[in-house]
Amino acid sequence: MIPVSEIRAARERIASAIVRTPLVRFGADDPSAEIYLKLECLQPIGSFKIRGASNAMALVSKEALAQGVWTASAGNMAQGVAWNARRLGVPCTVVVPEGAPATKLAAVERMGGRIVAVPHDEWFDTFRTRKREGMKGLFVHAFSDDAVMAGNGTIGLEILEDLPDVDTVVVPYGGGGLASGIASAIRALRPATKIYAAEASTAAPLDASLKKGEAIDIAHTRTFVDGIGGPRVFPEMFALAKELLDGALVSTLEEIAEAIRRLVERNHVVAEGAGAAAVAAAMTGKAGRGKIVCVVSGGNIDAATLVTILQGRLP
Repeated sequence: MIPVSEIRAARERIASAIVRTPLVRFGADDPSAEIYLKLECLQPIGSFKIRGASNAMALVSKEALAQGVWTASAGNMAQGVAWNARRLGVPCTVVVPEGAPATKLAAVERMGGRIVAVPHDEWFDTFRTRKREGMKGLFVHAFSDDAVMAGNGTIGLEILEDLPDVDTVVVPYGGGGLASGIASAIRALRPATKIYAAEASTAAPLDASLKKGEAIDIAHTRTFVDGIGGPRVFPEMFALAKELLDGALVSTLEEIAEAIRRLVERNHVVAEGAGAAAVAAAMTGKAGRGKIVCVVSGGNIDAATLVTILQGRLP
C-alpha cells in the first residue's frame, strides 16, 4: 500500500504537468445507480499515465537522466514518458509490442520518442526483467513502481474531494499500477468505499488469480481493448490487489463496445477500450448500486476502431 503522504507529495510534484480532471455524471438509464466519470482521457496525452510518469521522473536527478529514459508500453505509458522526456530535454526510447495501436505510436513519435517494436511475449517479459539489451538510461516501469503508483494515486484524492460519499470506484486493470495507486489513497481516507478492478473477458488474469488465490498465467486474446489485459498478474501486484481491492469485474467485448458508444452519444466523451471497461461494468450492474465512480483511464483509440464501434460493429 502506497502511503497517502507519498501520494499527497506526488500531487504537489506533478501539479504543473497534469490536468485536474473533472468528475461528471454519466448519462445512464439505471435509476438505482449514480454513475460518475473520472475523465483521465482529458489529460495532455489522453491518458492517466502522465501522472505516474511525471512523478517518477521528477524524483530523479538530472545526472541520472543524462543518458535518457526508456520504458515498455503498449502506448499510453510510452506517451507519458516521451512527453516528460521532451519537457526535460532528454532522449526517450519505447519498447512496444508488434501491432500496437497506430494512434498511440504516432503520438510517441510526435513527442520525439524512438520506438522499438518486438513480439508481444518478448515485450511483456520486459515488465519482469526490467532490462533489454541495447537500452540506456533510466527505465520507467509502467506499473510496478512506488513512484508511478503514487502519481496514479492522486486520482483517488481528487475523487474523494469531488464526491466524498462515493460508494464504489471501478478502475481498469492492466498491470495494476492505476488500481493500486487509487485504492491506496481511498483505503487511507475512506475505507468504506468499495474498489473494483475492471477487466475484459478475453484477458482477465486478475479475476482468475483472485479465484485461484495466487497469481497465475492465463490464455489471453489481443483485442481492441489493448490498454489492459495480458497473460498474467505479477506477484508483487497480486499481493497489492488482494490487500486493496474488493474484486474484479469482467465485461465482454460487446459490453465494452457499447460503453464506448454510450460515452460518445451521451457525454460526448471518446474513450479507448480500456478506458470504457469500468463504465461497462457499471452500466451492466456488476458494480452494484449507489454512487459509482468509473475511471475513464484513456481516450487514445484508433479512428478506424472507433468508427467501427459507432456503426454498431465489433472491431
